[in-house]
Amino acid sequence: MKILQINKYFYRRGGSEVYMFNLIDLLRKNGYQVIEFSMSDEKNEKSDYSKYFVNKVDFQKREGFFKEIAKAFKALYSFEAAKNLEALIKAEKPDIAHLHNFNFQLTPSILFVLARYKIPVVWTTHDYKLICPNFKLFTEGELCERCKYHKYYNCFVYNCFDNRAMSFLAMVEMYLHKLILGSYEKINAFVSPSKFLVTKCFEWKINVSSFNQIYNFVDLDKLRPTADNPGHGLIYFGRLAKEKGVFVLLEAMKELPEINLKIAGSGPQLDEIKKYIADNNLRNIQLVGYKNGNELHELISNSRLVVMPSIWYENNPISLLEAFALGKPVVGSNLAGIRELVADKKTGFVFKPGESKELKKVIADNYFNENLLLEVGKNCRKLVEEKCESSSHLKKIVEIYNGLLN
Repeated sequence: MKILQINKYFYRRGGSEVYMFNLIDLLRKNGYQVIEFSMSDEKNEKSDYSKYFVNKVDFQKREGFFKEIAKAFKALYSFEAAKNLEALIKAEKPDIAHLHNFNFQLTPSILFVLARYKIPVVWTTHDYKLICPNFKLFTEGELCERCKYHKYYNCFVYNCFDNRAMSFLAMVEMYLHKLILGSYEKINAFVSPSKFLVTKCFEWKINVSSFNQIYNFVDLDKLRPTADNPGHGLIYFGRLAKEKGVFVLLEAMKELPEINLKIAGSGPQLDEIKKYIADNNLRNIQLVGYKNGNELHELISNSRLVVMPSIWYENNPISLLEAFALGKPVVGSNLAGIRELVADKKTGFVFKPGESKELKKVIADNYFNENLLLEVGKNCRKLVEEKCESSSHLKKIVEIYNGLLN
């Protein structure tokens, strides 16, 4: 079987890219041929198919009026992506296409090409793009469902991208592909990494009959817990952005001077976080920068608790699965995909989203109970062995592929 994997970024930018690269490796190790289609970027990993990638489109960079207009049209429908993908299909003749994140840079234009060549399409919905213009169901610092039932004009009204032009563009893109062109109707099967996302799509009147709920996976052979070592301190690792709730954690740490916290990551709130730490003289917090691979896993293994204070609807964060695989309990917001896997005092500890005082209490009540933490850590490892193991994940994905091909 020849499988086309499509994602707009071809470097490990976030959880969806980590998942895609892990899946590509898993497929190749099991004898499947994988073809990649993406966007050119100096950060990209190596690909034998990079000559087909589209030119880089950067919506953060301001490049003058006429170039901005050209980018806007490209974000709605990319003729370049359609043309390049068609050339790749003619050259390689894939059997099936598996999509990840493709909007704005590659655009749903690629769906029309795949349909023309009768290539079945699977889409793993790593976020809420199917229903929400800004992908997150989060704006103005809080959860948002104003666009429910096709009221996408709210994306512009509430400036959901903190950029009026981008918010307007996202609004138009949703109306164009959801209501006018029916682009997503060309997708044959959906993979949802959480039950929550399926439920939310159903609430928004999306037909979920073609949804397959399959949790993300981790390589359990590479991620092994340290036996009988509760570790020291707390760790937050991930993107430093408003929806991640890092400031909720910082406020809690003001009241926990005897406990240390390491923050591993980068993002738009980094400077604000540095200032908050300095202004409040928080000597128990250390910023260690962006980490990945073995370096990150060592930091997690040496910690006592992983904290996930998100204030948005996390889907099925791979960071949570990595923590579980390493036998580390998670203190997480009682919300969406976190709540699905973090059972209080069984696989971690939960608190009300945004409530720093409650977070502080949960940490203080459990941090020094080493026996409980070791027991909870074992439960975490057991959970990922049962639900997020790579070979069983591959089996479920390949079953979807075969079902569409048959």
